[in-house]
Amino acid sequence: MRKLKKKFTLKDWVVELYKRTLAHDSTGMAAQLAYFFLLSVFPLLIFLFALIPFFPLNESDVLNIIRDFAPKDTMDLIDNNVASFVNQHNGKILSFGLIGTLWSASIGMNGIIIAINRAYDVKEDRPFYKTRGLSIILTVALIFVVFIALLLIIFGRHLGIVLFAKIGLSDEFISIWETLRMIVSISILFIVFTCIYFFAPNKQIKCIDVFPGATVATLGWVVTSVAFSHYVSNFGKFSVTYGSIGGVIVLMIWLYLSGFMLIIGGEINAINVHRKDENC
Repeated sequence: MRKLKKKFTLKDWVVELYKRTLAHDSTGMAAQLAYFFLLSVFPLLIFLFALIPFFPLNESDVLNIIRDFAPKDTMDLIDNNVASFVNQHNGKILSFGLIGTLWSASIGMNGIIIAINRAYDVKEDRPFYKTRGLSIILTVALIFVVFIALLLIIFGRHLGIVLFAKIGLSDEFISIWETLRMIVSISILFIVFTCIYFFAPNKQIKCIDVFPGATVATLGWVVTSVAFSHYVSNFGKFSVTYGSIGGVIVLMIWLYLSGFMLIIGGEINAINVHRKDENC
């Protein structure tokens, strides 16, 4: 007589997630991702700013999306470095040097590929040019999605004002626009995470299998970022403790938390895929 398998409860699922985060050294991997992200974030922003003249956008539009979630000290660091760099070069970034910038920006994506492969317990046996090419393609796709989000937010606001003005409710629209803008930003973030979880691992998986992890990673990242930003603004005294590098420390912690949430999303997807494989 065939023995029925024990039902996989929510408690079992949480315990499995905890064990996997320990076995895969997720906290250590998150620290590595934070380092990779630090090497990538400024080249990525420079690349974004270099493309802005070709769109009906400006630097503040890009920074506003980051400002919704990033701590104030981090935004000060970005404003002082990236924006000033773009102003000094003033349109001269689009050159062969941009290829190097894109290569540097893809370092973080390459780190994500390594972390997600570890979550699935698979080895990276794809050739270097394929994995590095995938990192660059995903980075370019990320940039494209960001620009789509910016266009939706900017033109959505103008369109909403026009439409609501015709029915005499323009003030009401302005009051609810911030909520709508946040929803658009979170939706775009979910799409980005879904694409990363689907294309990054060296394993054939179905798109539907990455939705749970992408959902948890998106909501977890938003909550963690907002909570950390609130803590830094109201309680954290990093500038007192670390002096002039306080902004860098805040940025590193934020990138660490971001990397950890990405890893958790990958582990969640891996658990679901492994459970599905066992039941087949």
